[in-house]
Amino acid sequence: MDYSQKIDARDLNLTERLINVNRVAKVVKRGRRFSFSALVVVGDGEGHVGAGLGKAREVPAAIRKGGAIARKNLIKVPMIEGTIPFKIVSKFGGAKVMLKPAGPGTGVIAGGGVRATVEAAGIKDIVTKSMGSSNPTNVVRATMLALAQLRDPQQEVAKRKSTAAGVEESRV
Repeated sequence: MDYSQKIDARDLNLTERLINVNRVAKVVKRGRRFSFSALVVVGDGEGHVGAGLGKAREVPAAIRKGGAIARKNLIKVPMIEGTIPFKIVSKFGGAKVMLKPAGPGTGVIAGGGVRATVEAAGIKDIVTKSMGSSNPTNVVRATMLALAQLRDPQQEVAKRKSTAAGVEESRV
């Protein structure tokens, strides 16, 4: 899950949120061997969010591993007045997620993994729709991909103007 540049989690006040715990079985010679996978989302409520899937023989160890993986996969989400800058649709596996900016006072209109992820990021007003698969892991990963693809409009305009100016100078 390489989203963009890495963010150091040590200087952030992160909160963990458990999304899903899944018991999985491995069939061996003497029967079934059970282990657990835990999907965890971490965020500081100020634009930083990460998701991780930890796997272990016991539930607490899986949750701890999921939190550690989520801290390694932190991304910065650009926000404008508590919402995202533009509408975006993202797909991961069979899960498709649509995120749409909303006016002040709308609140977070989302369910399941999408709600947990956008709330951990600190987004206050957003309208979302989850389509296709309802697999929590794929829904959270699709949400993270969508949030990672967001860009700050002012920075993009400035970047495009500077490259356009560079192209103009090379023509002269």
